[in-house]
Amino acid sequence: MTTRRSVRPWWKTALGVVFTALMLFPVYWMVNVSLTDASDLRRSDPSWFPASPTFEGYTAAFSQQLPSLGTSLVVGLGTVALTVAIAAPAGYALAILNLKGGRTLNFLLLVAQMIPAVVMAMGFYAIYVRLGLLNSVWGLVVADSTVAVPFGVLLYSTFMAGIPRELIHAARMDGAGSWGTFTKVVLPVSRNSTLTVALFAFLWAWSDFIFASTLNRSGEFVPITLGIYQYIGNNTTQWNAIMATAVIASLPSAILLVVAQRYVAAGVTAGAVKD
Repeated sequence: MTTRRSVRPWWKTALGVVFTALMLFPVYWMVNVSLTDASDLRRSDPSWFPASPTFEGYTAAFSQQLPSLGTSLVVGLGTVALTVAIAAPAGYALAILNLKGGRTLNFLLLVAQMIPAVVMAMGFYAIYVRLGLLNSVWGLVVADSTVAVPFGVLLYSTFMAGIPRELIHAARMDGAGSWGTFTKVVLPVSRNSTLTVALFAFLWAWSDFIFASTLNRSGEFVPITLGIYQYIGNNTTQWNAIMATAVIASLPSAILLVVAQRYVAAGVTAGAVKD
């Protein structure tokens, strides 16, 4: 018996190409401007292609924004470490240990994700003034983690609830306690969920602007989002440097998404279907 292969209509393919081009055009224009000479940027008619490509924007970006890139990297990795350290045990407790009030806590975590970041930033500002954490890298790590942790707990608890109970019981029969079962059995099995939580936590911290502009505006080390913002002024002539910095800042996110795409898809859909 032969199966008939479905053929996609040409117009669907054409629409897909058009919509993809529209979505990617801002990225192309960012790269185009980053390679355009500063004198050509003042022309009334924009150039669709850099006639004389120059890397002066990238030279300025690396010379001026390298500390900001390092700060964003530290904040991102710190947010990942703190988020996983809190979210993984919390998800395990909700999914496996059957804590009282678990449903209420899950609801509160959902509500926490709906709170606007600017409201949270104002609250952090009032707290950090008293604790002396304003304009500090570690203050940003804690603030960014408060956004990533609720998502991480929900993802971990959803996945861990689908782990076969026989696996948990076997570990306990071998003498493992709750912590041993978590570290030696549950956490290794939850690799895809861990990678997903870590990726989203890093991307949030890397792209954060609200917390950075509120809590670290006058800090010695500012993240790359504030570094780009400091370029912008009423009489700026460094648009190629701005776009070059934006291109450089976008590369880690793009590379991580491409590399971890398979693990993210598995981590997000884990636990959605139960046997």
